[in-house]
Amino acid sequence: MDWSHYRFRTLWALPVPPDTVYEALERAEDYPRWWPQVREVTRLDDTSGLLRIRSVLPYDLRFTVREVRRDPAAGVLEIEMTGDLDGWARWTLTLAGTGTLARYDQEVHVTKPLMRRLAVPGRLVFRANHALMMRAGRRGLLAYLGEGHQAV
Repeated sequence: MDWSHYRFRTLWALPVPPDTVYEALERAEDYPRWWPQVREVTRLDDTSGLLRIRSVLPYDLRFTVREVRRDPAAGVLEIEMTGDLDGWARWTLTLAGTGTLARYDQEVHVTKPLMRRLAVPGRLVFRANHALMMRAGRRGLLAYLGEGHQAV
């Protein structure tokens, strides 16, 4: 087993229509406004940027992202990542009643030296850190959408 390889799937049930959620998720430069752990997004061009994230653990992860797929009709946003994390992440949005089921899939290989050294003893902590970040992201997105959009 490669202890530096991670695969995540997170589901967010959101009481907001998919188009509204998609519009928020496609504006990565706004993530720091509503997702506390996304500390910085620097756009490089129309399809790529630099991200810096930090959750509960005392380290930053920095990586370059490049858009791979942007398909509003299918509700899909996908990026590839290189840097402290190498891999990909994808949002898939589907209608769920009058709201949205947002599915986040991510597969990454950690390259950050500290995390690689702590790969075996830290694996459960790293996974818990990711789960906390995703919970905070859902709460932040709901609050952000509530500011400018009427929840369904």
